[in-house]
Amino acid sequence: MDHRATTLPMPPGWPARIRAVESGAVTPPVPRAAATVVLLRDAAEGPEAYLLRRRTSMAFAAGMYAYPGGGVDPRDAEVEPGWAGPSPEEWARRLGVDARTARAVVCAAVRETFEEAGVLLAGPDADSVAAPRDWSAERAALEAHELSFAEFLRDHGLVLRSDLLGGWARWITPEFEERRYDTWFFVAALPAGQRAALEVGEADRVAWLTPAEAVRGHREGRYGMLPPTVTVLRELSSVRTAAEALAAAADRPLAPVLGRAEVRGDRLTVRWPGYEELTIDGEFPEGS
Repeated sequence: MDHRATTLPMPPGWPARIRAVESGAVTPPVPRAAATVVLLRDAAEGPEAYLLRRRTSMAFAAGMYAYPGGGVDPRDAEVEPGWAGPSPEEWARRLGVDARTARAVVCAAVRETFEEAGVLLAGPDADSVAAPRDWSAERAALEAHELSFAEFLRDHGLVLRSDLLGGWARWITPEFEERRYDTWFFVAALPAGQRAALEVGEADRVAWLTPAEAVRGHREGRYGMLPPTVTVLRELSSVRTAAEALAAAADRPLAPVLGRAEVRGDRLTVRWPGYEELTIDGEFPEGS
């Protein structure tokens, strides 16, 4: 990978927020635990990733391409759903958290994939996934928080298939952002017989793109993406199948990546350790 520093543009609002945090005028919010899933399907040119363009009305990452994902539901840490595959204790060791948190994070990954993409990584037993059907009412109830994911699984006699997920990365939103997330990134293959939604409430566009195509579009300014999104796509560019991505996930380090800002007079620099290609650096006079 090319790790040379680049001259990426500074997003609007960042200079003022960076200075406010640096001066102590603003206290960084505590990041909220979250999960997101890179859903992959095999195609002629290699695996394609399912990407959603978030509506411009969204409070976070408006207009950006992202993967299905969202915040952890505290209820998923309290209730033990039907479960198949690596246990919450095994996931706790993999994710670097306690078992309750691991269960909630994995639940969030599967729930958000179902809510946003309509793809259900759960089945009646440890060896199958649910048959395709119209789940629109259940997805809407989950999105409205009228139903917990554990309750949904129980009501339909399903078990969560944690073996269909591979942990890929963990990124924490920089301290100067107004909304912060501690996000675990997972990879998963589109189960046979299931189809991903073409219309999503929080998105105005859905696209299946090879990682290389998505990265190229980002570089050319056609696909806006946050640093973690495009970085994961770069890392997936060398895999030849969705199964290969899942196999590669087993050896991935999940140490959190946190971008940090430096202020030197009018010069502002944002760096993500180990990812020099994401560096943002330039002169941003106060008040400009």
